Amino acid sequence: MVRLPLTAQDRERGRRLGSVLRQARGDRPIYDVADAAGVSPETLRKIETGRIATPSFAVVASLTGVLGVSLDELWGEVLAAEGGVEPVGERLRR
Repeated sequence: MVRLPLTAQDRERGRRLGSVLRQARGDRPIYDVADAAGVSPETLRKIETGRIATPSFAVVASLTGVLGVSLDELWGEVLAAEGGVEPVGERLRR
């Protein structure tokens, strides 16, 4: 299967996703969160910095489970960063 190149919008959404996940991680060590989610620390680092702009659903679901954030909250925060959408909650801002 050939993967189409990411658009600028896809890359920006990936950066926002990573930023929201990084914020949700807080001061928890990246190694602890990555291990609990079943991904490598380098993979988590790449997601948080937007270098992996489209992580798999399974990886995102695993990370949200470890971070105690619902997928709805996560997506709401990502969309809110696009502008024009109210954030789902204050939970990720702690």
